[in-house]
Amino acid sequence: MKILVTGAAGFIGSFAAASLAARGDDVVGLDNINDYYDVNLKLGRLEKDGIERSAADTDRLAQSRRYPGYRFIRAHLEDKDSLEALFRQERFEAVCHLAAQAGVRYSLVNPDAYIRSNIIGFQNILESCRHHGIKHLVYASSSSVYGLNETYPFSTRHNVDHPVSLYAATKKSNELMAHTYSHLYGIPTTGLRYFTVYGPWGRPDMALFLFTKAILEDRPIDVFNQGEMKRDFTYVDDIVTGTIKVLDRPPGGNEAWSGRDPDPTSSPAPYKVYNIGNNSPVALLDFIGCIEACLDREAKKNFLPLQPGDVPATWADVDDLARDFGYSPSVPIEQGVKRFVEWYLSFYGGAP
Repeated sequence: MKILVTGAAGFIGSFAAASLAARGDDVVGLDNINDYYDVNLKLGRLEKDGIERSAADTDRLAQSRRYPGYRFIRAHLEDKDSLEALFRQERFEAVCHLAAQAGVRYSLVNPDAYIRSNIIGFQNILESCRHHGIKHLVYASSSSVYGLNETYPFSTRHNVDHPVSLYAATKKSNELMAHTYSHLYGIPTTGLRYFTVYGPWGRPDMALFLFTKAILEDRPIDVFNQGEMKRDFTYVDDIVTGTIKVLDRPPGGNEAWSGRDPDPTSSPAPYKVYNIGNNSPVALLDFIGCIEACLDREAKKNFLPLQPGDVPATWADVDDLARDFGYSPSVPIEQGVKRFVEWYLSFYGGAP
């Protein structure tokens, strides 16, 4: 297929673009390479996939030296005209939309960034898909949509009307917007609610990166909710494998769907939503213990209350994804953390 992967300099996006290119798809990666976190890390991800750093300084397509079928372009989702021109020029068959303004806590201090990227940017993607005959749009939603829900494991059939951060609200909005376009224009769309993705090349604002860096620098780590937290940590390879399986098979309409007893995961339109996680929540203190073991150092812990926008636990029910696509996450937390620490020490040579 000819596929657009947005967020290709991001964590999940870089692995998705490389995996698709490696299997022989014709891939265009797009990213605005903003400075939400260390730009050198984003450029490093592009370099691992054969894209020269100079590509960050131009709005022209750059060819990968590693994958013949992979090209990259720096562009902004909010720039509707440029996005439209790219779709018109490249004639994509599918879109894997992984670009977004990420982070729960950052949405408390810079809400405008989330509206621009996650709402306006997503609208522009939908419009481009509408006008250029896209056969399947797969987009990143988030476990954050579950908000105040306290029924575990989180099921896509649970109510998600009570988000606790603007980030979560934008992700739920994306699902609603996608359904509208599936209903009105017949665009097959699939939303994937990602659960706490981690691994090499991960984001510096996430716990694994923050904890590793602080422990190496002999600084205390902030442990929220007094350590009483659980997360369904999911290794990036498992996430990307599941994402590509979904991308390869667009949804059809659910003929059994009833407006009297609506299934929130599907529709008469070609629309679907899945959880994608590890289905095995890990206690935060056990997670920290894995990092300590890999570094052979003990963390200094600063215990704090639950932060605004956070939830005490996440746990993905992935039965639907397993049934429909044979999804089966395989990387245990000990192995995943070890791979991250090895990458971190190699990339930074210790603490940056």
